[in-house]
Amino acid sequence: MYTRISRSGGRSYLQLVESFRTDTGAVRQRVIANLGRLDQLEPKKLDPLIDGLNRALGRSTNSAESVEYDSARAFGDVFALHELWQSLGFGPAIKRALRSSRRSFDAEALVRAMVFNRLCAPDSKLGCLQWLETVAMPAMPESVTHDQLLRTMDALMERAEAVEDRISKQLRPMLDQQLSVVFYDLTTVRIQGEAQLPNDVRAFGMNKETGGIARQFVLGVVQSAEGLPLMHTVHAGNVGETKTLQGMLSKVLARFPVERVILVADRGLLSLDNISELTALAEASERKLEFILAVPARRYAELGGTLEAMSFDKGLAEGHFAEQRLVVAHDPDRADEQSARRR
Repeated sequence: MYTRISRSGGRSYLQLVESFRTDTGAVRQRVIANLGRLDQLEPKKLDPLIDGLNRALGRSTNSAESVEYDSARAFGDVFALHELWQSLGFGPAIKRALRSSRRSFDAEALVRAMVFNRLCAPDSKLGCLQWLETVAMPAMPESVTHDQLLRTMDALMERAEAVEDRISKQLRPMLDQQLSVVFYDLTTVRIQGEAQLPNDVRAFGMNKETGGIARQFVLGVVQSAEGLPLMHTVHAGNVGETKTLQGMLSKVLARFPVERVILVADRGLLSLDNISELTALAEASERKLEFILAVPARRYAELGGTLEAMSFDKGLAEGHFAEQRLVVAHDPDRADEQSARRR
């Protein structure tokens, strides 16, 4: 038996229907009972019928009563991230880098938790703890404390070089070993507070967000031509951009065995002084270093009249400057058009 809603004269009726077979084997249906108009039926009218049917089947509860559901933990995004994390080999690499007999908790799991929290729902350390209660993350300890998250951050600071070296080894198979175009840029991160710590990178400098002086630190990011992040650097908030290049390039050449490096940067990152230093650094490691610079027209004068002496063909010219081969791409009509748009 089953219920069926029938319609007649614009109204709907609830019926109890039974299926049966005739003597010839054909399937037919017959109405056992008309339970009334659907718009007039209320739970108090149907509950006694449901209770009677439950008793006939030996059930003690009324299935018509409201059902309460507990909220489920999110699983899809953290599961996908966990599989990616493991397939890239980050888990074992970080475990080895953070190995210590002084900790009783799994530091790699907490690093993974904080990274996934940043990707899924960025929050503070306390916010990360609350977020962990809403997700079903694979291979995660049953209980995580705020103190453990802070100790994990301390471990990362103490073992930063070891962690980054091992992560870079996991990334090497993804890089083109014959040619690596390295993109490098810096930005400023404005912060609050007045406390001073030993070797504090928080310093007052020109802030890119506000255009004025602010307390900040400088964050640098290196990535491949395909957009794969290779490493990051952190500098004091008052550092000159050109002073960050040599340390960055030293680490790139040490960690990633590329044969040729093309550094793509804007004019603010390179000066005539450090071009020779960086070239010597690359040659010392038997690598070839080239530069692609975006130089605004207002700074062409710094090239000492070199551009004026060049002969351009379809926007391209070649010459020498500061004992370096110089290839210039410049379209004056396009430059004038862009300047007019900015104005």
